[in-house]
Amino acid sequence: MGLKAYWEQFPGLRDRLLAYGRFIEGKLSDWAEVMNFGLVDTEGEGRKAGEWFNANQVDLVFCHAATYSTSSTVLPVHQICKSPVVFLNLQPTERMNYESSTTGEWLAHCGACPVPEFANAFARAGLPFQVVNGLLGLDYSPDISLTNEITYERTEAISAWKEIEEWVKAASVPRNLRYSRFGFLGNTYSGMLDMYSDFTMVQAQSGIHLEMLEMCDLDRLVQEVTPQEVKAKLEEVHEMFEISGDSPSDPIARRPTKEQMEWSCKVAAAQERLVRAYDLDALTYYYHGAPGGHYEELQGGFIVGHSLLTARGIPCSGEGDLKTALAMKICDLLGTGGSFSEIVVVDYVDETIILGHDGPFHIAISQGKPILRGMGLYHGKQGSGVSVEAKVKTGPITTLNVTQTGDGKLKLIISEGESTNGPIMRIGNTQTPVKFKEHPDAYMKRWFMEAPTHHCAMAIGHQARLFEKVGCLMNMNTVIL
Repeated sequence: MGLKAYWEQFPGLRDRLLAYGRFIEGKLSDWAEVMNFGLVDTEGEGRKAGEWFNANQVDLVFCHAATYSTSSTVLPVHQICKSPVVFLNLQPTERMNYESSTTGEWLAHCGACPVPEFANAFARAGLPFQVVNGLLGLDYSPDISLTNEITYERTEAISAWKEIEEWVKAASVPRNLRYSRFGFLGNTYSGMLDMYSDFTMVQAQSGIHLEMLEMCDLDRLVQEVTPQEVKAKLEEVHEMFEISGDSPSDPIARRPTKEQMEWSCKVAAAQERLVRAYDLDALTYYYHGAPGGHYEELQGGFIVGHSLLTARGIPCSGEGDLKTALAMKICDLLGTGGSFSEIVVVDYVDETIILGHDGPFHIAISQGKPILRGMGLYHGKQGSGVSVEAKVKTGPITTLNVTQTGDGKLKLIISEGESTNGPIMRIGNTQTPVKFKEHPDAYMKRWFMEAPTHHCAMAIGHQARLFEKVGCLMNMNTVIL
């Protein structure tokens, strides 16, 4: 943004600001496909820019407040283009050369001047906006400059570009979700009222398409699996998992039998065929069924294959929890993992909360090789089979919970913590001891009072600011604990 009246008054200013814009374009291009409209310095150019952004179907607009500009110049851009906007107040220098500066020099550094005017106009027009403040971060000083502009090592530049990168990454989530197909295989675990969803509202708020699948769709594909496919899956499983012996403590957790392993691999090959046949980007599943039925045997082989799919960017959530499949997909799109979890137990000695489930698990964020155990039964469910025992690698983690409020709105609940090297039970379930910033009781009280879905996705790294930006871009109420 600029003011056309300046260009004749201050020779060289326009070209200088355009060079700053090209620098920003180059930095952004490391993370995304970038369309650079160029300079907007009149109301008419603003309208052209809005139409141009619409024609290019942009997901996010960065508006560089390069010098003073009237708000009447920028407002039309975003009245026409409704994509989210982030104002960039990136000053080229950390300090003016007060003794030598001219008015033209000052105008090249006064990007903060118009931003409150922009904010006022946008607020009165009912248009949302975000602002990033800091230094531009050049690694050179332009010949025209009268001061030092090499600022890339200053914290104000580093933090500004970190925030900009987070906005770019966050913008990839709604874009991808609008083109995603989620499978819903079977039904939701009966009585888990927190997990019931209005499928139309989920699509309306996230953009995903939901494909309803039946067990017979998968069973048909199981019949087509060849011995060669089973053998290939067995080799893949032995490469990715450690095969357990009998649990030293739990009589229902034993070394998987040859038959259990072969059946899990046959089902896994069919699950891969299902994903391809229906072009799925994520899957949620659960089937209870009658005791002793064929579909009970089929669902008994689910966990291994769904863990393999999750590790390959097709998140799979159990118990028919669609909202947590969405949370897992968000984590995976951002390269942060996203493992299916719930509260397992509290360790009041270590002051940790152990989070996990009976599968599936995101192998890509595992602490060492996950372990496969044969389960004599799946607690609370029908059947038996092979389950995954694993923990998320030690270090910073973030939990992402997608819940639904009483008025039908999706809501994000975010918590940062630390995965510890504390002990876990050897019962064939995923378990990760997590220390949050508060005592477990204080943390749980705050978490429960936000009315979460009882499952969540666990991601690696401290990602609260990144996930918060996703919530902002998707117009979802977002809470950070």
